[in-house]
Amino acid sequence: MTSVTDRIDALERSFGPLDDPANPLGGAAFVAADTAGAMPPGAEAVLDAHGLNAEFVPAALGGRLRRMDELGRVLRPVFRRDASLGFGYGLNCFFAAAPVWTAGDEAQRRFIASLLLGGDRVAVARHGVAHGNDFVRDELTARAAPDGGLLIDGSKTGIANASRARGLVVFARTGEPGHPRAHSVLLLDRAALPPDRVSDLGRRATSGMRSAEFGGLRLDDCPAPATALVGSEGDGYELSLRSSLVIRGLIPSIVLAGGDTALRTVAAFAARPRPGGRSSLDVQHVRDVLTGALLDLLIIDCLALVATRALHLLPRQMSVYSAAAAYLAPKLTAETMDEMSAVLGEATFAEEGAYGMFQKQLRDLPVTSLGHSGSAGRQVSILPQLPFFAQHAWFADPEAPAGLFRLHDALPPLDLSQPALLGDGDPLAATLVASTDLFEDTHLPRRGRDAGALRFLIRAFTIELDDLRKAFGEIGFGDRRLLASPHSLGLADRYTLVLAAAACLGVWREQQNAGAAADPFLADTAWPSAVLYRLGRRLGLALPDRPAAAEQRALAEVLARLRGRRSYDLYASPLA
Repeated sequence: MTSVTDRIDALERSFGPLDDPANPLGGAAFVAADTAGAMPPGAEAVLDAHGLNAEFVPAALGGRLRRMDELGRVLRPVFRRDASLGFGYGLNCFFAAAPVWTAGDEAQRRFIASLLLGGDRVAVARHGVAHGNDFVRDELTARAAPDGGLLIDGSKTGIANASRARGLVVFARTGEPGHPRAHSVLLLDRAALPPDRVSDLGRRATSGMRSAEFGGLRLDDCPAPATALVGSEGDGYELSLRSSLVIRGLIPSIVLAGGDTALRTVAAFAARPRPGGRSSLDVQHVRDVLTGALLDLLIIDCLALVATRALHLLPRQMSVYSAAAAYLAPKLTAETMDEMSAVLGEATFAEEGAYGMFQKQLRDLPVTSLGHSGSAGRQVSILPQLPFFAQHAWFADPEAPAGLFRLHDALPPLDLSQPALLGDGDPLAATLVASTDLFEDTHLPRRGRDAGALRFLIRAFTIELDDLRKAFGEIGFGDRRLLASPHSLGLADRYTLVLAAAACLGVWREQQNAGAAADPFLADTAWPSAVLYRLGRRLGLALPDRPAAAEQRALAEVLARLRGRRSYDLYASPLA
């Protein structure tokens, strides 16, 4: 099997330069196709040639899925260009397959694998949720048939690839409404269903990801075999939650990819020469926006790294990390894109030309990051764990293993049966606490001029964690009223920012320890100093003087990667 770096580079080269207007798979082509609600000719053929669907199939079943952090990276060349292509072609298939990879029997797993490896698609029809809107509220039901099988009835809209998918993973109501075990998961082969019992509903228009098909299905007393049941009857809600543990870790990578293209578009706009030799970079606000955008993307990638590698290294603790990453990454991206909009000015609204890609990414972001429950669901899944952490984990747990923060190190085999819905500790927060102690060691840091500011900032975040410990230590584990209060939601938001700081510090520390293999930029104190200052400002912490030199170093990195055609993430990958 080729290395993930080779696969990423090959995929990037196959698409060609995004900023070349003559490239049939360049930015202009994707923007025009998005306007028309279609895919550029040849785009899916590129993914076919690279066998992208094999990335979503576990290696034990003949695919290439061995590591979740690598899967997130493979998706980036696609999502940098078009979220509709990335989601509609393959990522939605992985979302659909996740319940089967998690709890399906051997025959079900092999069936899904054969579909994906053979070029077919798999779609998921999720159950309605109480907080949903009309896009997700309709429902399918399943009941026992006289022959021992099942009869499925009802309709569901908002299904990606509804008419193109042969495999259907259906969350159907099998019990009384409102009961926690009211839903079950069914795996259906559409080719084996009676054609007169299944009908496609009209395509649903969306403001973002216009080229992706969001359609619907109606099943009228459609028979299915009893073997269609995934797991046990009533497992639907639990399987939805368990699948989310896997899926959420990928969300930072896909929103980061869109943010990467947005930053590249705005940086090129700002750096273009104007009459008299001046440019937008002469304006301090413009420099601040570009710097902040890179820092936010680095924060997001640190969260992506931790959330995906924790699935291998910390399965009993990773649930809060995947939820925090999926919650915070879209929020940071949306905020920084708003800031970049002010730099572009009226060019923000361009529907074509050099800046049309920014408007496209701006439209696509809310759709790519919504998921089944959106940010509120992710925040709510974090909250119940925090009183336990406050009373038993924070300032008591050992810090996370170094491998959690290493960009390329090997990982234990992926086992999706291991992750726990609720964490029994918080080693990532312990990494923040340990960093405070390590900074008293004269051997750290080894590189950079911002040691004093960074030491102050680390202490400030450790104090913030202690404040959170006191606040959540007063809330009982089962006190739903206090946990659901706006005050508690605000505290959970602050906690995600503390985790982000800890993730960034962990990555920086491992670069400090990497010797000659370290990336010079990532091993420098500049970026963690600027990142923690930016996060601290969001939290309203008492801060030292602004780390101007560190921010200048980050701005220089923005421009160097623009000229050198390198990605705006931890890997600085070459771009076509």
